[in-house]
Amino acid sequence: MTHMTSRALTVGFDLDMTLIDSRPGIHACYQALSARTGTYIDADLAITRLGPPLAEELVNWFPADQVEAVADVYRAMYPTHAIAATPAMAGAREAIAAVRAAGGRAIVVTAKYEPNAKLHLSHLGIEPDAVIGDLWAERKAEALREYDAGIYVGDHTGDVRGAHTANALAVAVATGPCGAEELREAGADVVLTDLTEFPSWLAGHQGAPL
Repeated sequence: MTHMTSRALTVGFDLDMTLIDSRPGIHACYQALSARTGTYIDADLAITRLGPPLAEELVNWFPADQVEAVADVYRAMYPTHAIAATPAMAGAREAIAAVRAAGGRAIVVTAKYEPNAKLHLSHLGIEPDAVIGDLWAERKAEALREYDAGIYVGDHTGDVRGAHTANALAVAVATGPCGAEELREAGADVVLTDLTEFPSWLAGHQGAPL
């Protein structure tokens, strides 16, 4: 057996569309933001492209020089409109439990505003070892490296890039805006249908010689 003992198991997880189905909450928040600002936002369209930072969506609806201020309004409204409406994804709790059962630690690395990310997890009773927000795509590697994560689980091609930038295994779940084929083409090392497949994959991965 050639197990690598120097690197304790740390698994990073994305949040939106990986651990939580944030579409209903974000949809409600965009509708409330539209009402408050008097600016049309196609909430149905916006929730089909979750993953990238908020500003990348808002720039489709607001002048560039207003985006930062509008983003602050959105983040302030978010706890009222989005937290209670947002369920956990199938298998989310079990995935984190599987990491713990394997003696590892689970962290959440997300582009979402960190206080709101923590509110989601607290509301759902999901308690990772750390939550790091405001990081997208390659920048997710900053947190993955800091916590020495060997695996990063996400639903977007940006998550695959973040994992590889940190020299972590990119495990993708086809539960977000990117389909399985797109995730494979982006270089995902493993593509799962959803997180319900993660515990058995992890057990096999842990048992395999490294």
